[in-house]
Amino acid sequence: MTSVATRINLLTEKPANLPGATPAPSTCSTALGTSPWDFAPTVSAGYGPGASQDDAVPASSPAQPVIPDEYQQASAEELDRRIAAAKATLGDRVVVLGHFYQRDEVVKHADFLGDSFQLARAARSRPEAEAIVFCGVHFMAETADILSGDHQSVILPNLAAGCSMADMADEDSVEEAWEQLMDVLGETDDDGRQTVIPVTYMNSSAALKAFCGRHGGIVCTSSNAATVLEWAFERGRRVLFFPDQHLGRNTAKAMGIPLEQMPMWNPRHDLGGSTAEQLADAKVILWHGFCSVHRRFTVAQIEQARAEHPGVRVIVHPECPMPVVDAADESGSTDHIRKAVEAAEPGSTFAIGTEINLVNRLADEHPEHTIFCLDPVICPCSTMYRIHPGYLAWVLEELVAGRVINRIAVDATTARDAEVALERMLAALPR
Repeated sequence: MTSVATRINLLTEKPANLPGATPAPSTCSTALGTSPWDFAPTVSAGYGPGASQDDAVPASSPAQPVIPDEYQQASAEELDRRIAAAKATLGDRVVVLGHFYQRDEVVKHADFLGDSFQLARAARSRPEAEAIVFCGVHFMAETADILSGDHQSVILPNLAAGCSMADMADEDSVEEAWEQLMDVLGETDDDGRQTVIPVTYMNSSAALKAFCGRHGGIVCTSSNAATVLEWAFERGRRVLFFPDQHLGRNTAKAMGIPLEQMPMWNPRHDLGGSTAEQLADAKVILWHGFCSVHRRFTVAQIEQARAEHPGVRVIVHPECPMPVVDAADESGSTDHIRKAVEAAEPGSTFAIGTEINLVNRLADEHPEHTIFCLDPVICPCSTMYRIHPGYLAWVLEELVAGRVINRIAVDATTARDAEVALERMLAALPR
């Protein structure tokens, strides 16, 4: 299996004016294929090489201290042996969770591989484990800490593995939006129903999950977003959906909600840039956030795939912009995409619009199909890629030595309120 890192090293950047390329950002740095410690220790204006390299990094984002030279200088083969040896020594004392978007060199050591919904369940499935090593990003590790036992430590191998989308909705901005909405709409209608139900995507901080727990809201994932919106509409007149506008819009549109009843909330403007009348008529109020990876996919890429591969089946993630989802044959979560490929007749051709690690892994696992990424510029998630095998070996060998490092711990008050919203999410099973 050829690693994504190797493929990125071999990649020649594609100028923005060629067919299928996105307007901005025009290129993706090949530096993600090298050592993440070259850019991770210092939090700068952007996230570093990758799809979200031009997104702003909040000043509060954690930085990963430089790890010992032995992990930086070790060969891929040595790191692989050391990770396996540390896991064998620790046995049931540790469980490693891996997201679908992680690089293959990390995924091979995961005890559980899945999307955010599946990994949330997996976080509480090994109560005997003293440590949960989460190979994902910060908000996922926070969720694991909330759902796991008090006796368990959750470890994020690289503290700089965040999420630019999650950073687009902060607690202060959401609280301010909520106050404005309550001033305009009131807390309840004449029949006693909530005027607004807050729904946060899993890609958000523990603080925002706690906000939803306090205000009668819920968390959703791309797997169960439709189920969650149905749950919300049973309890309230409208939904405030954050931080990803595209998942909210695509899900609500598929449920028959017209676009004119889905105003955007821009936290930089009074009433989010809408009028009081527009908010009163709204069914889903969408936060001005997005995923930088999925925003790169375009209708032009789909048209090119269809022209070059007659009969191609186009599947995209619902975090993609609405025109892309509309032009595709279907959309769905990472798990949906994986199951669609597995169930297809041999000889099928797929053009997939999601993060490149998953696409390439599916292509390697299913040689009976032709599988390729819609985006001709291979541009991984900047922060998912920071979980390098060197960091995984480091935290595991520290555990062998009796030291817990890079622990993610959510304070008790936040965890209590967030767990309310997360339990509602876990009960809202995907269709």
